[in-house]
Parts: sequence; C-alpha cells; structure tokens
Amino acid sequence: MMIHTEETPNVNALKFILGRTILQDHQAIEFSNREDAACSPLAQALFDIEGIQRIYFGTDFIVVTKDISEDWKSLKGVVISIMMEFLLTRKTMIKMDIGASDMNAMEISAEDQEIVDKIKDILDDEIRPAVARDGGDIIFHGYKEGCVYLKMQGACQGCPSSSLTLKHGVETILRRHLPDLVSVEKVDF
Repeated sequence: MMIHTEETPNVNALKFILGRTILQDHQAIEFSNREDAACSPLAQALFDIEGIQRIYFGTDFIVVTKDISEDWKSLKGVVISIMMEFLLTRKTMIKMDIGASDMNAMEISAEDQEIVDKIKDILDDEIRPAVARDGGDIIFHGYKEGCVYLKMQGACQGCPSSSLTLKHGVETILRRHLPDLVSVEKVDF
C-alpha cells in the first residue's frame, strides 16, 4: 500500500492520495483546527504535527495545508507515516456521516429553486471534478438576485489562484449556461 502525493496550485497545500475511498462522491469535510476535528481521529493526529493549519478530506484523498513558515521536506514524511498507520491498522478516520447539506447555506426562495438546482448540477458535473484534481472543492453556499455564493475548500482555500479560478473559470462556465448571471462571489465561513 502506497500513498501518493501531488502538488497543488497552493504551495502550502499537498494532496495525499490514499488509494482507498474515505468519503462518498460529492462529500467532503474540512477542519481548521484540532478542536473542530473531534469526529476524525486521523485529522486530530495530523493536527498534532507542528505547523499543520488545515485538513481537507475528499473522496479518496486528503489535502494537508501547512503554515507558510514550515517546509514540506520536514513534514511530508511524518504526515505519510501517520496516514499509513491508520490505513494499515484500519483505524477509523472519520466517526460521522458527512451528509450533503450545508448548515451555513443561505435560504433559497421558491422562485429561485429551479436555477439553484441547475447551478448545483453544473457544479457537480463540470466544475467540482476539475477542482478536485487540484486537491480542492467548491461548495454551493447560496444564490440571491443573480449572484452565486461559493466556498472554496481544501487546497483552493488560501491559494493565490483561487480568485482567478472563481472569477474567470467558474463564473465563465456558469455564464455559459446561465446568461442572466450577475456574478460569482466567494464566501468564508
């Protein structure tokens, strides 16, 4: 069993491909600190490493984001060692059902539901798979008065090119399908 790594557009985030499914399609979970990671023994163990700032679980990969002052040369081996321990001993990585709902999402009006469904389909079919290849995700947060609100996760969060991806990539794709779209905006929560 090997864990492969891939660089991401965010120099502080590294994608660790486990070769095993951790979450179902369209599921993801991100932790910003050890306390938030109470449901994940693996994330808690990774946060015990000095310099780890954020951990993102995708379908079959984990993105670990380090502090800018740390070096991957010293962290990478330790991170892989902890992940291998969990994989080889079959320790529980996550102790909860992630689900697909977002408790922080904006309320959607009944007249906007059809367009919201279309936006979510475009995100799931065209955008999220491409972003996942770079170790990130884009989560639908809301829609109001022609504006789509999205949250960047994983390697995308804090990446210098994330604004460019959102405005010139995601917005362009959504405008192709939804010509009345006003804008795409990033939210942080």
